[in-house]
Amino acid sequence: MDLAQIREARQKWLTWKNIVPLQEAIGKLPQYKDIEVKLGDSIEIVLPSLTTTQEKQIFDTAVLMKPWRKGPFDVGSLCIDSEWQSQIKYNLLEPHFNLKDKVVGDIGCNNGYYLFRMLNHAPKKLIGFDPSAVYYSQFAFINHFVQSDIKYELLGVEHVAFYEHKFDTLFCLGVLYHRSDPIAMLKSLFKGLHTGGELILDTFMIEGEGEICLTPKGRYSKIPNIYFVPTISALSNWCHRAGFTSVEILETSITNADEQRKTQWIDGQSLEDFLDPEDSSKTVEGYPAPQRVYIKAIK
Repeated sequence: MDLAQIREARQKWLTWKNIVPLQEAIGKLPQYKDIEVKLGDSIEIVLPSLTTTQEKQIFDTAVLMKPWRKGPFDVGSLCIDSEWQSQIKYNLLEPHFNLKDKVVGDIGCNNGYYLFRMLNHAPKKLIGFDPSAVYYSQFAFINHFVQSDIKYELLGVEHVAFYEHKFDTLFCLGVLYHRSDPIAMLKSLFKGLHTGGELILDTFMIEGEGEICLTPKGRYSKIPNIYFVPTISALSNWCHRAGFTSVEILETSITNADEQRKTQWIDGQSLEDFLDPEDSSKTVEGYPAPQRVYIKAIK
């Protein structure tokens, strides 16, 4: 696989007519002085002494890039109240990893919220993979202020096995259920790791002791590209069949409105619209409502 050729082709995505205004807006942002960056539950960028004009420029640039799915971010006086309160997931996972001096990848990194949080752990290298020109632009907007050395690749999970180097730790959060061949995806992640490397993954799950999975006929929670929702036993089997030597269940959780909800930064539907209005334990299609399982798998 020629990644250089793929990268060259995907850089052209930034010239699409809906993306050019985003890139131009970022390019017009000035270099701000005396920036303080706080990498806590919110990625907070303290910008002292902004003028009203500068505040409006930042706001207008952020609005151009909607929808903001992951966050939150605070840029000067602007709060980007993302659909997902991503600190909930990150804080759940943080006790289970050590990234110091490690080469780390985040597959399906969205706008880089988790990558920015990982800077606190002093990894050797941080690389995000996501084939979305909008999310790439959101990352570039935030990184204009943070000025990190995170590398953002417009690549997907299918490219990880062919990447120029292996990883010590790979994160893959909320991606597996979008793939029609989950074991093939897990094999790609496996190949991208050093021996002894770890995969930290979360995906939808269903309750049950059997080694089975839900296969929605159409949409699941109004999402069209959900293919398989496994029991924990089935997910563990997938990981072992992909080559992983051990699988540790870190946590399970039920997605609720504290974590995912509609805000002015998405202009669309969210969790409240995806569940049965009379029974929140079910999706609007009648399936079990979204639950998540978080695992660590070792190569």
